[in-house]
Amino acid sequence: MSSEGEGGEGGDGGIIDLFEEPPDFYKPEKEPTFATHSLLSGKELRVRLVGHNPLWGHLLWNAGRTLSTYLEERADGLIKGKTVLELGAGSGLPSLVCAINDAQQVVVTDYPDVDLIENLRYNVSHCTLLPNTRNIEAEGYLWGTPTGKITAHLPEGDNSLGFDLLILADLLFNHSEHSKLVKTVRETLKRASSSRALVFFTPYRPWLLEKDLAFFDAARENGFLVTKIFEKVMDKVMFEEDPGDELLRRTVYGYELKWADLG
Repeated sequence: MSSEGEGGEGGDGGIIDLFEEPPDFYKPEKEPTFATHSLLSGKELRVRLVGHNPLWGHLLWNAGRTLSTYLEERADGLIKGKTVLELGAGSGLPSLVCAINDAQQVVVTDYPDVDLIENLRYNVSHCTLLPNTRNIEAEGYLWGTPTGKITAHLPEGDNSLGFDLLILADLLFNHSEHSKLVKTVRETLKRASSSRALVFFTPYRPWLLEKDLAFFDAARENGFLVTKIFEKVMDKVMFEEDPGDELLRRTVYGYELKWADLG
């Protein structure tokens, strides 16, 4: 649409389109980036990150890196022959580490956003370190909703039992979703004394640490035994310009959830 009335002509007599955006109105989408993680073998695991995402999937978080190493160091007990589910996975680094280290089956999930899930599937399909027999699948999943889509990937006979290991890395900042997250853990963690959910996080907003930790109160109220198992101070903070206690912003904490009534 154009205006040819008063004020509708440019200085050269041309017609001005009142609804035409200036050339730089739409900023170009950010391109995907890549990050690497060093495995204990010395090999490099390369993952792609989405260019930008409001759900923060464009970053490789410290908890994801740290938990990946924690799992690899304990692969014999935590990973080999186990079924694994990761929630809110981002690039899926811990899940890929589990698949590389002979998990029986891994299901890596994130919010059902097209870009996030396509990127997860890209990282799975482009990982050259995975075993020849495919043991990892990527799915979109909204916390608190029915879990049939993800448990369908469990080996036959295990569908109704759940996963041996759940992975939650840097998810606790999303305070309004804690109850949904706990609900999903309850519905997907196998009812066995050896099953566990590993929850690693950094308080990037230190003044909200109590709200982060409220997740564990909700877990206890829902039948889980909560144990702190890990703490590591990173060399530097992820976001140097952010406010708040720098030591807290550099620290990764790890907790384990197990069924309280199973000992």
